[in-house]
Amino acid sequence: MNSINFIFISIILSAVNFVGCAQTADENAITVDQLREMMGNDSNLVLLDVRNPYELEDKSLGHIDGVLNIPLPELEKRLSELDEFKDKDIAVICRSGRRSGIATDLLVKNGFNAVNVLGGMVQYRATENKTE
Repeated sequence: MNSINFIFISIILSAVNFVGCAQTADENAITVDQLREMMGNDSNLVLLDVRNPYELEDKSLGHIDGVLNIPLPELEKRLSELDEFKDKDIAVICRSGRRSGIATDLLVKNGFNAVNVLGGMVQYRATENKTE
Protein backbone atom coordinates (compact mmCIF):
# COMPACT_ATOMS: atom_id res chain seq x y z
CA MET A 1 0.00 0.00 0.00
CA ASN A 2 2.87 2.43 0.74
CA SER A 3 4.33 2.06 -2.76
CA ILE A 4 0.94 2.85 -4.30
CA ASN A 5 0.68 6.02 -2.19
CA PHE A 6 4.22 6.98 -3.16
CA ILE A 7 3.49 6.52 -6.86
CA PHE A 8 0.23 8.47 -6.58
CA ILE A 9 1.91 11.37 -4.75
CA SER A 10 4.78 11.36 -7.26
CA ILE A 11 2.33 11.60 -10.16
CA ILE A 12 0.47 14.48 -8.49
CA LEU A 13 3.68 16.39 -7.75
CA SER A 14 4.95 15.85 -11.30
CA ALA A 15 1.69 17.14 -12.74
CA VAL A 16 1.75 20.23 -10.52
CA ASN A 17 5.37 20.91 -11.48
CA PHE A 18 4.60 20.48 -15.18
CA VAL A 19 1.63 22.85 -15.06
CA GLY A 20 3.63 25.40 -13.07
CA CYS A 21 6.47 25.35 -15.58
CA ALA A 22 4.09 25.62 -18.53
CA GLN A 23 2.42 28.69 -17.06
CA THR A 24 5.76 30.38 -16.47
CA ALA A 25 6.86 29.71 -20.04
CA ASP A 26 3.63 31.13 -21.47
CA GLU A 27 4.17 34.50 -19.78
CA ASN A 28 6.79 35.31 -22.39
CA ALA A 29 5.30 33.52 -25.37
CA ILE A 30 3.15 34.49 -28.32
CA THR A 31 1.47 32.59 -31.11
CA VAL A 32 2.37 32.94 -34.76
CA ASP A 33 -0.89 34.85 -35.28
CA GLN A 34 0.12 37.30 -32.55
CA LEU A 35 3.53 37.66 -34.19
CA ARG A 36 1.93 38.53 -37.52
CA GLU A 37 -0.25 41.11 -35.80
CA MET A 38 2.77 42.63 -34.09
CA MET A 39 4.69 42.68 -37.37
CA GLY A 40 1.83 44.60 -38.97
CA ASN A 41 1.32 47.06 -36.13
CA ASP A 42 4.72 47.61 -34.50
CA SER A 43 7.37 49.12 -36.74
CA ASN A 44 9.82 48.97 -33.82
CA LEU A 45 9.49 45.19 -33.41
CA VAL A 46 12.79 43.33 -33.55
CA LEU A 47 12.65 39.78 -34.86
CA LEU A 48 15.54 37.63 -33.65
CA ASP A 49 16.10 34.24 -35.27
CA VAL A 50 18.33 32.01 -33.12
CA ARG A 51 18.79 29.22 -35.66
CA ASN A 52 22.13 28.48 -37.30
CA PRO A 53 22.79 30.55 -40.44
CA TYR A 54 22.47 27.57 -42.80
CA GLU A 55 18.94 26.97 -41.46
CA LEU A 56 17.85 30.39 -42.69
CA GLU A 57 18.66 29.25 -46.23
CA ASP A 58 16.64 26.03 -45.92
CA LYS A 59 14.13 26.04 -48.78
CA SER A 60 11.33 24.46 -46.72
CA LEU A 61 11.32 27.01 -43.89
CA GLY A 62 13.58 29.84 -44.99
CA HIS A 63 13.47 32.98 -42.88
CA ILE A 64 11.36 36.06 -42.35
CA ASP A 65 12.71 39.12 -44.13
CA GLY A 66 14.51 41.56 -41.85
CA VAL A 67 15.39 39.12 -39.05
CA LEU A 68 18.50 39.48 -36.98
CA ASN A 69 20.35 36.18 -36.75
CA ILE A 70 22.31 35.24 -33.65
CA PRO A 71 22.51 31.46 -33.19
CA LEU A 72 21.52 30.29 -29.71
CA PRO A 73 25.00 28.92 -28.84
CA GLU A 74 26.45 32.40 -29.48
CA LEU A 75 23.69 34.48 -27.92
CA GLU A 76 25.03 34.90 -24.39
CA LYS A 77 28.42 36.17 -25.54
CA ARG A 78 26.79 38.42 -28.17
CA LEU A 79 24.12 40.04 -25.95
CA SER A 80 25.81 43.42 -26.22
CA GLU A 81 24.88 43.46 -29.93
CA LEU A 82 21.25 43.72 -28.81
CA ASP A 83 21.73 46.54 -26.28
CA GLU A 84 20.33 49.09 -28.74
CA PHE A 85 17.04 47.14 -28.68
CA LYS A 86 16.52 47.09 -24.89
CA ASP A 87 13.64 49.56 -25.22
CA LYS A 88 11.96 47.58 -28.03
CA ASP A 89 9.91 44.41 -28.21
CA ILE A 90 11.92 41.41 -29.39
CA ALA A 91 10.15 38.38 -30.85
CA VAL A 92 12.45 35.35 -30.79
CA ILE A 93 11.98 32.56 -33.31
CA CYS A 94 13.70 29.32 -34.25
CA ARG A 95 12.62 26.16 -36.06
CA SER A 96 10.07 24.83 -33.56
CA GLY A 97 10.12 27.11 -30.50
CA ARG A 98 12.48 25.18 -28.23
CA ARG A 99 15.69 27.13 -28.86
CA SER A 100 13.81 30.42 -29.01
CA GLY A 101 12.28 29.60 -25.62
CA ILE A 102 15.76 29.19 -24.14
CA ALA A 103 16.89 32.40 -25.84
CA THR A 104 13.83 34.29 -24.58
CA ASP A 105 14.57 33.25 -21.00
CA LEU A 106 18.16 34.48 -21.37
CA LEU A 107 17.05 37.79 -22.84
CA VAL A 108 14.40 38.42 -20.20
CA LYS A 109 16.91 37.65 -17.42
CA ASN A 110 19.17 40.28 -18.97
CA GLY A 111 16.56 43.04 -19.06
CA PHE A 112 15.15 42.66 -22.57
CA ASN A 113 11.44 42.68 -23.42
CA ALA A 114 11.44 39.39 -25.32
CA VAL A 115 8.79 36.85 -26.26
CA ASN A 116 9.09 33.36 -27.69
CA VAL A 117 7.19 32.58 -30.89
CA LEU A 118 5.46 29.28 -30.15
CA GLY A 119 5.85 26.70 -32.89
CA GLY A 120 8.63 28.67 -34.57
CA MET A 121 9.13 28.71 -38.32
CA VAL A 122 7.38 25.35 -38.67
CA GLN A 123 4.16 26.91 -37.40
CA TYR A 124 4.80 30.18 -39.23
CA ARG A 125 5.05 28.41 -42.58
CA ALA A 126 2.19 26.01 -41.82
CA THR A 127 -0.18 28.94 -41.26
CA GLU A 128 1.21 31.23 -43.93
CA ASN A 129 -1.72 30.93 -46.34
CA LYS A 130 -4.39 30.49 -43.69
CA THR A 131 -7.73 31.88 -44.78
CA GLU A 132 -9.69 33.87 -42.25
